[in-house]
Amino acid sequence: MNMPSRIVIDPVTRIEGHAKITIQLDDEGAVADAHFHVTEFRGFEKFCEGRPLGEMPGITARICGICPVSHLLASAKAGDQILAVTIPPAADKLRRLMNLGQIVQSHALSFFHLSAPDLLLGFDAPPATRNIFGLAAAQPDLARSGIRLRQFGQEIIELLGGEKIHPSWAVPGGVRAPLSEEGRQRIVQWLPEVRVTALTALKLFKSILKKHKAETQIFGNFPSLFMGLVAPDGSWEHHGGKLRFMDSSGNVIADQIDAANYREHIGEATEKTSYLKSPFYKPLGYPDGMYRVGPLARLNVCERIGTPVADEELAEFKSHGRGAVTSSFLYHYARLIEIIAAIERIELMMDDPDLLSNQLRADAGINKLEGVGVSEAPRGTLFHHYEVDETGLIKKVNLIIATGQNNLAMNRTVAQIARHYVRGKKILEPMLNRVEAGIRAFDPCLSCSTHAAGRMSLRIRVLGADGTVVNEITRD
Repeated sequence: MNMPSRIVIDPVTRIEGHAKITIQLDDEGAVADAHFHVTEFRGFEKFCEGRPLGEMPGITARICGICPVSHLLASAKAGDQILAVTIPPAADKLRRLMNLGQIVQSHALSFFHLSAPDLLLGFDAPPATRNIFGLAAAQPDLARSGIRLRQFGQEIIELLGGEKIHPSWAVPGGVRAPLSEEGRQRIVQWLPEVRVTALTALKLFKSILKKHKAETQIFGNFPSLFMGLVAPDGSWEHHGGKLRFMDSSGNVIADQIDAANYREHIGEATEKTSYLKSPFYKPLGYPDGMYRVGPLARLNVCERIGTPVADEELAEFKSHGRGAVTSSFLYHYARLIEIIAAIERIELMMDDPDLLSNQLRADAGINKLEGVGVSEAPRGTLFHHYEVDETGLIKKVNLIIATGQNNLAMNRTVAQIARHYVRGKKILEPMLNRVEAGIRAFDPCLSCSTHAAGRMSLRIRVLGADGTVVNEITRD
């Protein structure tokens, strides 16, 4: 009888943060199970205790350098709740504009920089060229357009907040500054170019889908629940509305849930093998209540987007599922549609005089001792839950991050891919890349989810039942 073994991929590459994957083999060398381990820890929830409420947007934005805007906005919304204010319409519109810019820049990074090398150069391409530099050499115009598309989103953030990363702009009660007329003109000048880039990328992705039939079926294709924000009419929402849960058959099982009541519907489990929490849908329990968030979930739960091109693309996207679209490989597809939706929404906002208004703050003191802010980060629904004392000092913080809510689904995705490709103890680079690519489809942001800096090589170990290393490969 052969000894059971484990294949360890450490760290997973081309994601934001540090993680590893363990693939457990049975006696015959077939995959018995697989686990996605998040190996970094930062502790924002604890060291924010004792800080003033007004500092929280600026502090929590430092959780991540990729999606600081998401934390900035969710934190400010939690502060709005504690102040018990309705922010001015101009402030709400400006926050929405910044969030749209954040969606564009983050989705562009995910597609063009992290995933396109696999999708366009091939999962079996040599690692030395299967990266953004290899893509730039093979398709320079596409790579350049992707960089500029991300730059467009970052420029919106900078025009509003003064900085591309970690802008100290949104605050409890509103925002600090409006959009300038010069800034508005700059955004308007960008729009024709980025619209063409987004449409070209989506057309390209749809043209290669036939080449990726295997990945569509294998990369995280299974039934689950989906959760996201929707407007009162069921349309796509990214910075307002209420929560909706849908099952894989397309049935809405819970709708118009106020974020303040999230604890009635969402539980949080922990595993010894990861610092990443595993949220679940409470009525179904753990782990049966697995649900997915992010672009795939948002397009599943919404009935329409509300802009012409994105709505046309949404209808085509939904044709890839019987009920909900269940393949995690199609997160890439959903991101490109959301980029188009964001660009169309930005176009519609540009003539709104409120963007230039100085009526931006609702001033108030501490009127409630608890507040929950929710917003759609690029990777999915983000919760900031604060408890304060009468002076506004933070007593308790709970953060539920999109990547954490996808944790159970990412584990199942790794196992599904590994069962298809892994055979015995021999480690093949294309197989490892496919396992990693299954995680990259979710575009996880581990710095957010565990609350790291640095860079590590890829190490893969095969361990015997007694813990001895029987095979080891290192990728620098």
